[in-house]
Amino acid sequence: MAMMQNWLVPLLLMLALFGVFLALIFPYLSGDIAAEKRRARWIKTDERALSGPRMVDAAQRRQHIAESLQEVELREKATRRLTLDQRLVQAGLRISKAQYYTWSNFLGIGLATALYTASDHSLMIIFGYAIGALGLPRLMLIILRYRRMARFVEHFASAIDIIIRGVRAGLPVPECLKIVAREVPEPVRGEFLLVSESQTVGLTIAEAVTRMAERVPVPEARFFSILISIQQKSGGNLAEGLTNLSNVLRERKKMAEKIKAMSAEAKASAGIIGSLPFCVAALVHYTSPGYMDVLWTTREGHMMLLFSALWMLTGVLVMKRMISFDI
Repeated sequence: MAMMQNWLVPLLLMLALFGVFLALIFPYLSGDIAAEKRRARWIKTDERALSGPRMVDAAQRRQHIAESLQEVELREKATRRLTLDQRLVQAGLRISKAQYYTWSNFLGIGLATALYTASDHSLMIIFGYAIGALGLPRLMLIILRYRRMARFVEHFASAIDIIIRGVRAGLPVPECLKIVAREVPEPVRGEFLLVSESQTVGLTIAEAVTRMAERVPVPEARFFSILISIQQKSGGNLAEGLTNLSNVLRERKKMAEKIKAMSAEAKASAGIIGSLPFCVAALVHYTSPGYMDVLWTTREGHMMLLFSALWMLTGVLVMKRMISFDI
């Protein structure tokens, strides 16, 4: 019990400091504060340019636009709250929630047993089960979802090119979608196969493509669904629109590759800096056994480790923000 209290107080203190960091410092890192300042300057400049009734009308229009944008933002936030079923589908896993929870519990129990056997400490059971049942399965879902989205974006432009050639050759759009479902690698093949099968049960092409954009929430799929929906409602040259979309997608891919190449040095530096404390600690431990035992056996050492972990986490978040770019 005394050992658990020695761990509990520093842990709660670390969580409190991390909460203060998220509340006070993270808005500056995420750009929210700068965006608010830019918007305030823009509103003041616009107000100075207007006067009299025009100023009142402009203020009303701005208020109406702000309310509309807020409603759109709220709807987007609601759609971002993904259920477990949606996460499993986006990760490409064909399992149910019951199977997911069953395997998560097995993993948590196995990891808790292994940590308790290795350390002979009852607190490791809680940590092991929490990490194995809650942390690792969610992390695996995130990794699988990211890889599936990346593969989809990689082959999506080729699928659009196939549709363009088919439309120019006189084939109907449903037949072009079936060709994509046969020729393009996964996961594009599976998604377009679902689109083709959805039309056989009564859905229109626009509705089926919109559902595909929900299953694969990437900008490229949303662009495609918007283009198909507009073409279905108002008509127009579908081949020309898809050609422009294909060019945009390839330019986005080039920009992403360029950003990846330009930020490779920064990512390597961040990896070296982040792993340096652990490498130095391992070298000191093996070259001078017992020199760092004070960190594992005393309460002061535990607090130093927790504070070090907090600052390491802060540094990792800052470096990740510095090398992450949105296209």
